[in-house]
Amino acid sequence: MPLVEAGWVVLDCAEPEKLAVFYKELLEGEETGANANRVEIRGADGLRMAFRRDTNATPPSWPRPENSLQAHLDFDVADLDAAERKIVELGGRPLETRDASGPFEQRSYADPAGHSFSLRSATPTAPKQG
Repeated sequence: MPLVEAGWVVLDCAEPEKLAVFYKELLEGEETGANANRVEIRGADGLRMAFRRDTNATPPSWPRPENSLQAHLDFDVADLDAAERKIVELGGRPLETRDASGPFEQRSYADPAGHSFSLRSATPTAPKQG
């Protein structure tokens, strides 16, 4: 029997119920637990996340250099444009986009509570048309 039975990525926020909906929809997941101060979800790929109420939470300010040690999330997607439309529809916002400089094209976003995350997509081997 393993010592650790399960793990979660936990984000502090003022409104865990709302942030859980954002990630549940983005990850096509389900709510797996909730109480007055925490909501837990499991994404379709098995990723477990929890959102903990912190009434004093302030949004992170990435990518400012003085906050360079903050954690963030990376998600691999097949279609960056479709994923971006979904993120904006759910209340997220773009932070920056980059041209492909390696094996991945990457775009950064903030969730509705201000936590940063990135989408990555493998760059095609053939040049883009048009």
